[in-house]
Amino acid sequence: MSQTSAAAPGRSAASAGPTPPRLEFLATVAVEVSGPVEVGRTHRGQRRIIPIIGGAVTGPELNGTVLAGGADFQLIQSETASDLDARYVIETDDGERLYVMNAAYRTGAAEDIAALARGERVPAERIYFRCAPRFEVAGERWSWLESTVVIGSGRREPDRVLIDLWAVC
Repeated sequence: MSQTSAAAPGRSAASAGPTPPRLEFLATVAVEVSGPVEVGRTHRGQRRIIPIIGGAVTGPELNGTVLAGGADFQLIQSETASDLDARYVIETDDGERLYVMNAAYRTGAAEDIAALARGERVPAERIYFRCAPRFEVAGERWSWLESTVVIGSGRREPDRVLIDLWAVC
């Protein structure tokens, strides 16, 4: 990943005005999940845990496997909105392990969210599903992920979640 910043020709950085960040595609994470564990209604909303049983990571920057053993800890706030907190490990193709803490927000029409909960397909464009994963890395090769803002766009399928990840440059 390259990081460059320059003012427009003939302008100083101070007078150039705001410049939106650039996004660089990292990978698509396909997270395989099993059936939900319903915790029940708490004072904050409906609690649900979705076990993560595996998956794959494919992209120009990052490739590997999602290891079994993680979970998505969900707080269903209403019939249209949920806070998601997925925790899992990616083993990269070069053998390093990345701990992922992925905070997400998902919302849509009540009938679409109910269809997702029943395991039905809902067109991705009808659901707003965005995330901001953070990484903890033991090795040097992927340590740049710890100091890089990464954002994602997700879509839920009956047996998996697909998340497209971009580095904010």
